[in-house]
Amino acid sequence: QVQLVESGGGLVQAGGSLRLACAASGRTFSGYAMGWFRQAPGKEREFVAAIRWSGGSTYYTDSVKGRFTVSKDNAKNIVYLQMNSLKPEDTAVYYCAAQRPPVVTSTRTDRYDYWGQGTQVTVSS
Repeated sequence: QVQLVESGGGLVQAGGSLRLACAASGRTFSGYAMGWFRQAPGKEREFVAAIRWSGGSTYYTDSVKGRFTVSKDNAKNIVYLQMNSLKPEDTAVYYCAAQRPPVVTSTRTDRYDYWGQGTQVTVSS
């Protein structure tokens, strides 16, 4: 059974940084794609970034390019989201998600098969 557990959220001032972690367990994730999504109050869940477990190709939504970096630790089965230069509009619950192979590059939530419980990120102005 696949489990995804996020950690690292919190309260930070605008311009600050946070690193989120997603610990994945329950199977081998070779061939999977791992995504980060976020959902602000009253808004739909939106794509933030993704990384392919095999090969490490990365993808970002335009609003976070140059500020956020997604990476992975194969040995520990952890996916990270390093968030720098945070803005108040980055405030949201951040979710980790996994997509079974064959993976497709997609920003759609319905392309992902497993989800974590989310971690709150709050950026104060």
